[in-house]
Amino acid sequence: RLLDLVGNLSFAQAVYLILKGELPTERESRMMEAMLVSVIDHGIAPPSAIAARAVASGGNSLNVGVAAGILAFGSAHGGALEDAMKFMQEGVASGKGVEDIVSEYLSARKPIPGYGHRYYKDFDPRTKRLMDIAKALEFYGKHCEFAQAVEEEIAKQKGKKLVLNVDGAIAAVASEMGFDWRLGKGFFIIGRVPGLVAHVYEELTTE
Repeated sequence: RLLDLVGNLSFAQAVYLILKGELPTERESRMMEAMLVSVIDHGIAPPSAIAARAVASGGNSLNVGVAAGILAFGSAHGGALEDAMKFMQEGVASGKGVEDIVSEYLSARKPIPGYGHRYYKDFDPRTKRLMDIAKALEFYGKHCEFAQAVEEEIAKQKGKKLVLNVDGAIAAVASEMGFDWRLGKGFFIIGRVPGLVAHVYEELTTE
């Protein structure tokens, strides 16, 4: 019952429970917490923050601004997490070599979900932090290894590095935790909404 959870579970633990249907262990709780916090905000530059602020500035209420921000999530921002989870889960399950998988995508000129960032060119610091935590909590397994091997292989084949971004990192870790790839967008939405609320509130009260 809900009342049994209130005061006994953290928000991250409750998210894990409602998505997975079972209570998380301590290390699952800590990993989920880290995943959600890693995407809570990224300044005013992301499309979702711009959309949320723009709509709020038109005289709309907080919920309308936040909804606009969520609707701005797409394949290049936020939405890549679902595609990245699918890519990693299918890639690991296929048994194919990373070289062949990357070659197939690059030959078809298809973007590889979870890689590349408009600002981070050497590494995404959020990715590094999440991977460090995953290793400490023993969630660094075949999906994380696959994700980082793909990053290295892209650099070899393209001659240009496309960093494993935070979407890709969460995709790898969530896959290690046994989550279905169809929940991918959900992790980003749940994690980013508080940031959008803060952006809209600031727009309504100070701009």
